Amino acid sequence: MIKFNAIIARFEQKGEKTGWTYVTVPAAVACLIKPGVKKSFRVRGLLDQHKISGLALLPMGEGDFILTLKSSLKKVLEKKEGDPLYLELEEDIDFEILMPPDLELCLSEEQKLMDSFLIQPKSHQNYFINWLNAAKTEPTRVKRLTLIVMAMEKRLNYGEMIRAASAQERL
Repeated sequence: MIKFNAIIARFEQKGEKTGWTYVTVPAAVACLIKPGVKKSFRVRGLLDQHKISGLALLPMGEGDFILTLKSSLKKVLEKKEGDPLYLELEEDIDFEILMPPDLELCLSEEQKLMDSFLIQPKSHQNYFINWLNAAKTEPTRVKRLTLIVMAMEKRLNYGEMIRAASAQERL
C-alpha cells in the first residue's frame, strides 16, 4: 500500500470534467502503485479510514492521475473541497465488471454481436455494462439492451452509440 496525503480539489472549467471533485495522485506516487502505466487503472485501499475498491485513477498528463470523489463518497468521508485526505492505495487487481446474463444472452444470439462487444476496449465494455445496470426500470433496461445490440451490429463504441441514440430521439 502506498500512503500519502492530498487536498480535495474541484474542477471549475475543464470540459467534461467541469464540477468534478477529485484528489491528485502525483506521477511519483502513481508510479509506485503501478509502474510505467499512463492509462486509467483501478485502485483499492483507504481514504482516511474508509475502505474503497474498484475506483479508477484517471490520467491527467505528465504522469499525474486524479481520483474522483462522488458525492456519496464525500458524504461518507464528511469532506469537501479544500479538505485534506489521507490515502492508502494499491492496484485493484481483483476488479472486474461481470457481463449481466441478459446482455450475454442478447449478444450470443449472433457471434458477430459478441465479437463486436469483446473487441471494444475494456473501459468501453464497462461503460456499456454500467449504463445497462444503472437502468431503474425494466422498460428502460430493455431499451438499453436493444440499443447495445444495435450498436454492436454497427460496431459502435459507447460514445458513438449514445450520440446516435440522442440524434434519433431528436428526429
